[in-house]
Amino acid sequence: MKTGILLINLGTPDAPRTTEVRRYLREFLSDPRVLDIPAAARWLLVNAIIAPTRSSRSAAAYQKVWTDRGSPLLFHSMDLRDGLRSELTGVPVELGMRYGTPTIAGGLENLRAAGCDRILCAPLYPQYASSSTGTALEQVYAEAARLWNTPFLEVLPPFHGDARFLDAVAANGKKVLEELQPDHVLFSFHGLPERHCKKSDESGSHCLQAPDCCARIVDANRNCYRAQCFATARDLRERLGLDESSSTITFQSRLGRTPWIKPYTDEVLIELARAGTKRLAVFSPAFVADCLETLEEIAIAAAESFQESGGEELRLVPSLNAEPMWVSGLAAMLSERL
Repeated sequence: MKTGILLINLGTPDAPRTTEVRRYLREFLSDPRVLDIPAAARWLLVNAIIAPTRSSRSAAAYQKVWTDRGSPLLFHSMDLRDGLRSELTGVPVELGMRYGTPTIAGGLENLRAAGCDRILCAPLYPQYASSSTGTALEQVYAEAARLWNTPFLEVLPPFHGDARFLDAVAANGKKVLEELQPDHVLFSFHGLPERHCKKSDESGSHCLQAPDCCARIVDANRNCYRAQCFATARDLRERLGLDESSSTITFQSRLGRTPWIKPYTDEVLIELARAGTKRLAVFSPAFVADCLETLEEIAIAAAESFQESGGEELRLVPSLNAEPMWVSGLAAMLSERL
């Protein structure tokens, strides 16, 4: 049985213009796993408030990071796909985005056309969240179910604790740490509403019930995004020789007024600058490809905020993108399931 690989990432607008960004935001925020409120309220919030008011601002942000090759998230993901094709000789590898293009449906069709009856799906999210890995897999299952000859699916699980991922992130980071010699390090992960973490706790009695709920992975929080982020940071601290006094775990990219998981990146970096931190390095270990959230939100906006608050330099540690060590590491993870 021939096996193909489908890489899955979040997605990106087709262009950094208001029209394309509005279309992208509507698709993204209409997903009930992303905005988990009643359907009527979600439709009204997305179409009457968020899309009309945020599209132009988001388009301006995308314009700051757009390149001659287009969206960084897209071309970095395509480079990773091409690198895996070289590493995994004879194994078809396709890319599908949960929102926008190229689509998951198109990726499945290409693999089926290549004669693949068995498909290994690889969501490119180190930590599990229903709004990222969960919705990607739901879409894969739905698209596969539309085919008369349904493919046999297998999934690469979250890899936040895989040494090949962690070693690649640490190697990337060591270059920046050696150059910058930072006073402090942030591990800034993408944020989630607190209710998402609570919903992931099937026991209903662990997540966000105590200050140390993410101190270790147990049965109750095994699917908790925040707990997996803390585990990632602990493993990276060990590899980088950092401790809790020299580094902080934070969360970025809040939306709306409901409580999101804390502490917040934008608040912590200001506090650090005002307390005398001059050089700050920022890892974004929830992303394997640089995108709007790393390049604009951290490298541009956060850096400006840090300097305005008294800091001197904030340096983003680049995401793994298509670094050879990461390509080889991911190829090894996938090979174990081929």
